[in-house]
Amino acid sequence: MKEICLLNDSFPPILDGVSNAVVNYAKNINGKGIAVSVVTPDHPEADDAEFPFPVLRYPSLDLRKLLGYPAGLPFFNETLDELRSHDIALLHSHCPFSSQIMARRLRETLDVPLVMTYHTKFDIDIANAIHSRFFQEGAIKALADNVNSCDEVWTVSRGAGENLRSIGYKGDYIVMENGVDIPKGRMKEDEFMRLTAYADIARNLPVFLFVGRLKWYKGIRIILDALAALRSQDFDFRMIFVGKGGDAEEMKAYSEKAGLTDCCVFLGPVYDRELLTAWYCRADLFLFPSTFDTNGLVVREAAACSLPCVLVRDSCAAEGVSGNVNGFLIDENAASLAVCLARIMNDKPLLQRVGRAASEELYVSWSDAVGKAISRYEKVVENYKAGKYQKRPSISDEFFRLSGELDDSLFAVKERSRELKARVDRYL
Repeated sequence: MKEICLLNDSFPPILDGVSNAVVNYAKNINGKGIAVSVVTPDHPEADDAEFPFPVLRYPSLDLRKLLGYPAGLPFFNETLDELRSHDIALLHSHCPFSSQIMARRLRETLDVPLVMTYHTKFDIDIANAIHSRFFQEGAIKALADNVNSCDEVWTVSRGAGENLRSIGYKGDYIVMENGVDIPKGRMKEDEFMRLTAYADIARNLPVFLFVGRLKWYKGIRIILDALAALRSQDFDFRMIFVGKGGDAEEMKAYSEKAGLTDCCVFLGPVYDRELLTAWYCRADLFLFPSTFDTNGLVVREAAACSLPCVLVRDSCAAEGVSGNVNGFLIDENAASLAVCLARIMNDKPLLQRVGRAASEELYVSWSDAVGKAISRYEKVVENYKAGKYQKRPSISDEFFRLSGELDDSLFAVKERSRELKARVDRYL
């Protein structure tokens, strides 16, 4: 196969779940002897020399203080000009914003198919970043239009696909799971105990673990309230939080107020994969009561180390999980989590049995995940050449259509304001 071009709004030095996915897609495609390139917004701290594939960056606005990310400006032509010299077979976008706009422009220029993977509930991210309902609705509509423009859409879980449908996507989708880059198998106990010794946890204490962004919508309030309930029953344990996020300081204050200061440890982010693996091996149970996540790479990372997870029943992260078989399922509240933990926290044989089943049934390597994607790439290219995909509107046509709709909306708002003002004037 000719070159695959991956596009995403985040890429190292930005570290998040989708950035991690794109890095691993690129590494594994490259490792299978297929040419690959990554197109992403410029970042003032970027150093792409470490990657064995080209990373093409286009101009951006540095909005990290506002949004946490640089905002790509996909209407510059230099990237398009450079990619004309590449022998690209397929474009694979991983974000429905500036990357998708760039991908649509490239499709028009290169005449190749466009696939997009929908990784996360972007409507929630939009609601958190934009407080105006009018602009929220506009951003979600633009998102849905961008996704509808693709030749094929993949999602990381069935729940992600249903979320996509709920915000206006009308087509079909294929579930294409992400993998994890932690190898399957546990570290030797002496090794993971040595690596985690800096946290000064007694060997006999039960250890719970959370890995991810420290945002309340990840279900962390449920964790803290459940731990407070356990503490009131004289259970002793240690709760390890790995990650960073905008709500971290509030969480620390909340845990202190709940009397959990001596049993909750906020480690901050752990970038070293060996150390992170050590924490997965050191813990007895992984707590992930998130209904926000569409796939939960951390659940599969835990499974790589035979660490069982506690998940919310019917959540996306719990897809493929059977209660008391390869994981533990709770209702989305602290009382349910507290009852679950009190029941199993000291049952080592049960934890080990469920952890082994998680490793056997939930673990997916990136090599296997990307191998499946490459097989599908070949089918997409074949379908595109055979004319089996509906012709999509050009990005310029879409831009003018959206501009017209925005003008119509603003005109309607102005007219409504005039009507209301006229009514008020009549009563004055």
